[in-house]
Amino acid sequence: MNIIPYGKQTILEEDIQSVVEVLKSDYLTTGPKIKEFEEALCRYSDAKYCVSVSNGTAALHLASLVLLKEGDKVLTTPNSFLATSNSILYVKAKPIFVDICEDGNIDLEACQKALEKDSSIKAIYVVHFSGNPVNQKKLKELRKKFNIKILEDCAHSLGASDGKIKAGSCKNSDMSIFSFHPVKNITSGEGGAITTNSKKMYEKLLLLRNHGMKANPKKAPWHYDMLELGFNYRLTDISCALGLSQLKKLDNFLEKRREIAKKYEEYFKNNDLVKPLYSYSKNSAYHLFVVRIDFKKLNINKKEFVLKMREKNIFLQFHYIPINKQKFYKKLGFGKEKTPMMDKYVKECISLPIFPLLDKKQQLYVIESIEKILSEARV
Repeated sequence: MNIIPYGKQTILEEDIQSVVEVLKSDYLTTGPKIKEFEEALCRYSDAKYCVSVSNGTAALHLASLVLLKEGDKVLTTPNSFLATSNSILYVKAKPIFVDICEDGNIDLEACQKALEKDSSIKAIYVVHFSGNPVNQKKLKELRKKFNIKILEDCAHSLGASDGKIKAGSCKNSDMSIFSFHPVKNITSGEGGAITTNSKKMYEKLLLLRNHGMKANPKKAPWHYDMLELGFNYRLTDISCALGLSQLKKLDNFLEKRREIAKKYEEYFKNNDLVKPLYSYSKNSAYHLFVVRIDFKKLNINKKEFVLKMREKNIFLQFHYIPINKQKFYKKLGFGKEKTPMMDKYVKECISLPIFPLLDKKQQLYVIESIEKILSEARV
């Protein structure tokens, strides 16, 4: 069996041709594909405005520059990739790490308690972990009651919804961000985007994406003014062409991811050692499929289990090492927060392979390999 990774891009012939067409065109960057991709993302997510950028981290950085001020306190999750809270530090604001729920998402009830205790908290950064949306009704309640800014990190959740509200629509937030890294639900090679329903925020994001400069043709055809300290975070037409082609196939990709998730759940329902992080949900985008494994009933630990799976060419992954426990964050004084659910998650959870090209034979091989290793290791 060839190596089976936890995630992988799905690139088809039409994706390749879309890139080739741009390579043959007059514009490789700052051309018409940029706006075309942004408008398509707006239509898909139900947001009014979209700004494409070079990657998901750039999206978080620009969003933080617009939403936050130096010294602002921001509630966020330890269960995410580093970039979520790093973007808060980029603008000299202060992350406050809140424990997670059983499903891996930030505990919004705990966020409410924190807001009730500390009125100086300015924002919440939520992550729709694994593609499973956070509670939109609760987000709306917190936003209204405490008048705080909310950013939704939708890097995992393009195509997800709560049945009514789509990920990235910003119905109950100020901004949302997406990532188009190869393992995400669609890819543009590298790439990201920010959605918002605020014209003012949209215009500020456009400015910051392009060096903080604005053309001033009234003064001279070549003239521009630098109005802010901005960045070169533009996404190329090449990347946008790939993103557009991928977006057309997203619903099909999601259908395949959900089929795999359902199959995993069916196979493990009678196994007392393996439990999906949350019950099957047609609303999840299933960027990740995470399971809990009861290692207390086994004579191997998580590291040994992962290495045994690698011997079978199955490369599981762990998402994520808690951000607040990273060496850099500990140097800043983090790491002592009480997060019992996150601690439990770290001990038990692992991400299984899930991507549209994972065929039934490979799925069965993953399942049988897990069951064989666990059966042999049962105490």
